[in-house]
Amino acid sequence: MVEGDSAPVLHVVLACALAPGEVLQHPLELPVGATVADALAQAHARGLCPVPPAACGIWGKVVKPDALLHEGDRLELYRPLTVDPKLARRQRFARQGARGAGLFARRRPGGKQGY
Repeated sequence: MVEGDSAPVLHVVLACALAPGEVLQHPLELPVGATVADALAQAHARGLCPVPPAACGIWGKVVKPDALLHEGDRLELYRPLTVDPKLARRQRFARQGARGAGLFARRRPGGKQGY
């Protein structure tokens, strides 16, 4: 190895949302062969993610901590859900009423019901 050369590194982006509508992105440099767990350890050491994630994903696909990272990956940290999606949908439907949501929201004049 020539002096001044260093071991090859991966450039990965860590994305986390601490609050709704607020996405923070931090670049990370990791050694080749690093896993999601290695990236989380480095992020924790640098204080980039104060809250432990509920799950992790690479480009929107949920992965396990032992998954390998590749050059240019976007590691996403997901926070836990605050509201059950089914419950939120039921509440929205109750607020809007049967005529304000779903198939009946924009009915053409003279159109058949449900179309």
